[in-house]
Amino acid sequence: MKIHSTAIIAPDAQIEEGVEIGPYAVIGSDVKIGKNTMIGPHTVIDDYTHIGESCRIFQFCSIGATPQDLKFGGEKTRVIIGNANTIREFVTIHRGTSADIGMTFIGNQNLIMAYCHIAHNCKLGNNIVLANAATLAGHIHVEDFAIIGGLTGIHQFSHIGAHCIIGGASAVPRDVPPYTMSSGNRVKLYGLNLIGLKRRKFPEKSIKALKEAYRIIFRSDMLLAAALKKAEAEVEDCPEVRHFINFIRESKRGVCR
Repeated sequence: MKIHSTAIIAPDAQIEEGVEIGPYAVIGSDVKIGKNTMIGPHTVIDDYTHIGESCRIFQFCSIGATPQDLKFGGEKTRVIIGNANTIREFVTIHRGTSADIGMTFIGNQNLIMAYCHIAHNCKLGNNIVLANAATLAGHIHVEDFAIIGGLTGIHQFSHIGAHCIIGGASAVPRDVPPYTMSSGNRVKLYGLNLIGLKRRKFPEKSIKALKEAYRIIFRSDMLLAAALKKAEAEVEDCPEVRHFINFIRESKRGVCR
């Protein structure tokens, strides 16, 4: 372990082999830091935070602070961060409240750029990109491979679908369906994220089926419930189309259109 002499570490913190902790970092109580993770200078890892292996957390981050929720009563909740995440300068990640999942959870291999904020009870999957100063309010669920542009604000309880891309400086008050492109204030859909799907090597038949499902649901004059039934009945079945339809059907906030 390479721990700078000026770092302050709680006696019960669990620091595994290969961890590097920079000058003036503060590591709180009941914190776990996995193998080969780097903690940058002046970073604060607050109580009840668990960080996986091979993460790179840059200087001046604040992870595990109490949530900005007036209902929070000091209960013991956590931030759980997986493996191989890159968290850049001045990122803030707050621990959960006792509501719903009871924690703030971040998966593996995510890139969280400078000045991003992830609020209480958010759940992020894997391989997500949050560009600079993207901000997630509480209770937001972001699925795998989503890309969220810089200076974008997302409303609490929103659901961001897999493999979607949201343009920079957007305001997102509703759910964003998977595999789509969206942008604006308030955010609107602009078709499928075709470049992203091809880069991720989605089968051509799946892309073709998603195009047809998108056309029926968003570019016809049908009511949404009827359009979903039509897409389910007529579009060639594949996992991507099933996820696309079920995401829209199960949306609680409603999807952007």
